[in-house]
Amino acid sequence: MKLEWPGGARAACAVTFDVDAESAVLAVDRRYASRASVMSHQAYGPKVGVPRLLRVLERAGVRATFFVPGFTARRHPDAVRAIVAGGHEVGWHNDLHEAPHSLSEDEERTILERAAEVLEPLTGTRPRGYRAPLWELNARTPELLVAAGFAYDSSLMDDDVPYRLATPNGTLIELPVHWSLDDWEQYAYLPEPDIGSQIELPSKVLELWTGELDAMRDEGCLFVGTMHPFLSGRPSRAQVLRDFLAHVHRRGDVWTATLAEIADHAEATIPRHETRTLELPEP
Repeated sequence: MKLEWPGGARAACAVTFDVDAESAVLAVDRRYASRASVMSHQAYGPKVGVPRLLRVLERAGVRATFFVPGFTARRHPDAVRAIVAGGHEVGWHNDLHEAPHSLSEDEERTILERAAEVLEPLTGTRPRGYRAPLWELNARTPELLVAAGFAYDSSLMDDDVPYRLATPNGTLIELPVHWSLDDWEQYAYLPEPDIGSQIELPSKVLELWTGELDAMRDEGCLFVGTMHPFLSGRPSRAQVLRDFLAHVHRRGDVWTATLAEIADHAEATIPRHETRTLELPEP
C-alpha cells in the first residue's frame, strides 16, 4: 500500500463536484451572457443537477466536496446553502472560473484572497480547499494558496496518493486528480463555445470509473472523482453516481470522505521529511 488509510481501508475515494454553472462559459467570453440557450445549459447545474445529486449522496450516506466559483455563489446562493445543509464541504474554484495561467500574480492573489469573503457568509466557515479551473496551476499558485489560508489543493496529476508540497510560505497538501476520472471528457458538449465534441454513454463512464477504482484499491491509491452538476446532474448520469457509490460500498474496504478529511489524514500521517517541491522544466 502506498499510504495507510483509516480503519485499515485499502484505498480512499472522494466524490467531488465543480459547480461551474454559467462561469465556465463566461470565462471564455462574457458576450455569451446574452445567449439564452447556452446560459440555460449551464444553469441546469445549480437549478436541477445540484438538488438531484444531493439526493443521490444522501441516499448513499456519502459526503462530498463541491468547488464553487465566486460567480456561482453570488448568482445561485441557494444551491450553495443546500450543499452545506447536506453536510458537504465547499471549496474555492476562483471567481469567474479563471485559469491561473491566464492571470498576473496580483490578479491571482486577489482572487484567492476573495474566497473567504464570498463563501464564508454562505457556508459559515472559511474554505480550506482549492481546485484550479481547467486544473491549470501556475508555479506560483501553491505559495499563494498557503498565504491565503488554504490547507490543500486538488489540481495536479503527478501521483495517485496525497503528498505534502513545500512552498516558501509553508506546506500544502496535494490531492491528485486525473482526466479519466472527470465527467467533462465524457459528457461535455456545446456547439459554441466548443467545450467538447461527443456525448458518451453513461454505461461507459460507470465501467471506466469502477474499473479504475478496483485497480486503485489494489495499489492503495486515492480515487478523486470529478463531476459537474450541469453534466452529471442529468438523470441517467446521476444514476451512474448512484451505481458507482453502490460499487464502492460493496467493496467494503474503501474509505469514502471529503477532500478536507483526506487532507487532514495526509497532514497527520505523511512524515515531514517526505515533503516535495514542485519541479517544472525550464521554459
